[in-house]
Amino acid sequence: MIRHAKISEIDDILNITRACADKMIQMGIFQWNEHYPTKNAFLNDLKREELYIKQHHGKLIGAIVISTHMDDEYIPIKWLTENGNNTYIHRVCIAPSHQGLGFAQEMMDYAEAYSRTNGFDSVRLDTFSQNKRNQRFYEQRGYQRLGDIFFPKQSEHPFHCYELVL
Repeated sequence: MIRHAKISEIDDILNITRACADKMIQMGIFQWNEHYPTKNAFLNDLKREELYIKQHHGKLIGAIVISTHMDDEYIPIKWLTENGNNTYIHRVCIAPSHQGLGFAQEMMDYAEAYSRTNGFDSVRLDTFSQNKRNQRFYEQRGYQRLGDIFFPKQSEHPFHCYELVL
């Protein structure tokens, strides 16, 4: 089941993101760290009603943000569709114990269906240039890579921006 998150679940979501960060670091992928993602980011997502969680057998195992807010970092990207009627995916995470079982696919299916149903033109996101697995994941779903942005607090390496036209 995928549904809106509750304030009482923020700590569980943070535990999952920390576990994901630890796993990525073990794999040599320095995408998430002590600066990102933060509790405040998730609280803002919750306030805007853009934070969703994935449950499996009643247990919270993942989260995703489906936002309509375009971050300033995205301004220089030459998107395929006009700005203003797009969703943005952020902070996708699945507990390491549940990775590789199709749950991230389910969450992206949900986000894309939500975007289509609500009349959005496209789904946009970014993923770390050193995370080849994520790049393949989005490219296999039909996302097109368009350009790079930087988040210096996270890494010296760029983040690739992707868009799926609906």
